[in-house]
Amino acid sequence: MKKTVLLFCLFFFAISFAATQNNTAIKTIIYHYAARNFLPGSVSQSDLDQIIQAAVQSPSARNLQPWHFIVVQNANLARRIIPGTNEGNVLVVISAQGDGKTNGVEILDCALAAQTVYLAAQALGLGSRIYTGPVAEVNRSLKSELSLPPGHNVVVIVRIGKVPPVDAASAASVRKPVSSVVTYKR
Repeated sequence: MKKTVLLFCLFFFAISFAATQNNTAIKTIIYHYAARNFLPGSVSQSDLDQIIQAAVQSPSARNLQPWHFIVVQNANLARRIIPGTNEGNVLVVISAQGDGKTNGVEILDCALAAQTVYLAAQALGLGSRIYTGPVAEVNRSLKSELSLPPGHNVVVIVRIGKVPPVDAASAASVRKPVSSVVTYKR
């Protein structure tokens, strides 16, 4: 009996381990990195469509789905938003109704959508990076050029583009050990 239980446990562990190792979503989440070096080169419309389709499926508090996505493919406008943006890079500008500072639920939902865009791009073999730094300036000077919906402010921006081949494990920032940031209460 003990041998059967042990074999079952080993089999279950092997299946679970194999499923984790072959799960593209888990691999993308674990081995992602925020690209700093983007190459010139267009992101395909097919990839953009898949990324935006994933974005609109993002989790949303109370299912409000308050976001609006503006896909900036114009290189000149993209460089005004994020200086140094290469030809062919795409910016996904995510906005929501409110001031972008005190509308917490909307900000959270936009952040979840930004993470979805970021991870979807990486799952497709593209580089991605989340930006919040330029948001205040964009809200001050580029809102009308971006055609934000009335009452909306930019919350977050995701840059997508081609990246040079890189070992993602060494490119990623060192993370804190799981044991230092997680408490299990059983």
